[in-house]
Amino acid sequence: MHEQNGQTPIVKIEHLSHRYSSSWAIRDINMVIHQTGIVGLLGSNGAGKSTTMNILCGVLNQTEGNVYIDGIDLREAPEAAKLQIGFLPQAAPLYMDLTVDEYLTHCAFLRSMEKAKVPAALEEAKARCGIAHFSKRLIRNLSGGYRQRVGIAQAIIHRPKLVVLDEPTNGLDPNQIIEVRALIREIALDRAVIFSTHILSEVQVLCKDIQMIEGGRIVFADTMDAFNNYVAPHSVLAVMHEPPVVEELLKVEGVVKVDFLTERQLRMFFNGDTDVTERIMAASIRHGWRLKEISLEKSSLDEVFAQLSKKQHFS
Repeated sequence: MHEQNGQTPIVKIEHLSHRYSSSWAIRDINMVIHQTGIVGLLGSNGAGKSTTMNILCGVLNQTEGNVYIDGIDLREAPEAAKLQIGFLPQAAPLYMDLTVDEYLTHCAFLRSMEKAKVPAALEEAKARCGIAHFSKRLIRNLSGGYRQRVGIAQAIIHRPKLVVLDEPTNGLDPNQIIEVRALIREIALDRAVIFSTHILSEVQVLCKDIQMIEGGRIVFADTMDAFNNYVAPHSVLAVMHEPPVVEELLKVEGVVKVDFLTERQLRMFFNGDTDVTERIMAASIRHGWRLKEISLEKSSLDEVFAQLSKKQHFS
């Protein structure tokens, strides 16, 4: 196992591939997570996210490749590796007729926790997830938001180094989403979290790194900032004190189209040469437009996702 700063990676996936019958679901997936924090796992429906997560959590045996959790080979020592994994699938595995305490105690024993350590772990998980006041309540009588908190509590009760969350805010109302986001940020302070979602705004506010799977392959693996800037800007927003003349703007080298948003606020499309901003500033000075603001307009997350989704799939 390769190390960084003398530490074994929390997750290391090498050349991971899986085939259902004659069709490859994922092909040659490689991933390393060295530290705590939230990694966003993106991809279209059918891209291979669920297959990757199921293999990573030990639910499915891969066709090829290796998965290491804190240096432990998941295939060779599955029980030891799974002790370091907490998993919340999209449909939380809740037993509705149990109380919160009964359910979480059951989950602790499923994770092979020593009996003497369970009470303290139970209280810690409930406190972190904000559900201590519902200890004796049946899970069926909890709201959707608190059920999701119980689902997260079962994923962290055994203090794993890796937590995998599949669509953890799905079906929640806006207030519940904000609360669950805050909880995810907190649990990521001392462990690695892999966060799968279709909601790009969730990724933007939560994740520091992105792994995107498309057509069964990794098509992007970098920081959130790099994801935001993946598609080069192609328009400029400008505000001027004096209304500019469209014909003069179109004479600026690189400007191909001008749209007025208001009389003095406009969007100018250009051919990819970002030096166009300096030429617009120079034109403003020459023509007395008195430029007040100017900025490159970034692409939306949806546009970045769409561009990455078009990358070549494997055959």
